[in-house]
Amino acid sequence: MNKERCLWCGEDPLYLEYHDSEWGVPVYSDPVLFEFLLLETFQAGLSWITILRKRQNFAEAFDHFDFHEIALYDNEKLDELIKNKGIIRNKLKIESAVKNAKAFILIQKEFGSFSTYIWSFTNNKTLNNNWKPTDQLPASTKLSEDISKDLKRRGFKFVGATVVYAFMQAIGMVNDHVNTCFRHKEIMAQNLNR
Repeated sequence: MNKERCLWCGEDPLYLEYHDSEWGVPVYSDPVLFEFLLLETFQAGLSWITILRKRQNFAEAFDHFDFHEIALYDNEKLDELIKNKGIIRNKLKIESAVKNAKAFILIQKEFGSFSTYIWSFTNNKTLNNNWKPTDQLPASTKLSEDISKDLKRRGFKFVGATVVYAFMQAIGMVNDHVNTCFRHKEIMAQNLNR
């Protein structure tokens, strides 16, 4: 029997796997939060499937998303990344990964973890939406604008309200699976059992 899913994931096996196992699942691990943040900043202006197809390349190029290592990247490493055909070779986005790693570490020092900081915006709860399959999901919200402003104030780059909202969706701060999608109820149940 075919499961009903959000329409955006289509038929691509990689997209289906991501939709079914990752998208919207609450993430509290700082290393995983940084991975999603880095990937979302590179996704700006591109499709998410493009990033998913290059995810392993990003992991290898960026020391498996180790923000402590990335914060120490020098110009030689940045030049190496700009020449890496396996990732998105956008100089500003590559440079932003280093700035964001440094800002991420500063937030950890201030709040004890990035997770504590980011989840404080929703009082440590997933915001469960109730979209119909015909609804147009928002590209950003007032909350994503507020988080974006705070991240920018703290030195982050490529974290506009749209990127932040995509990040919130990815890490389960919002449950944007449509109400007919089999994952909508599953994620709501996971949140209730936390």
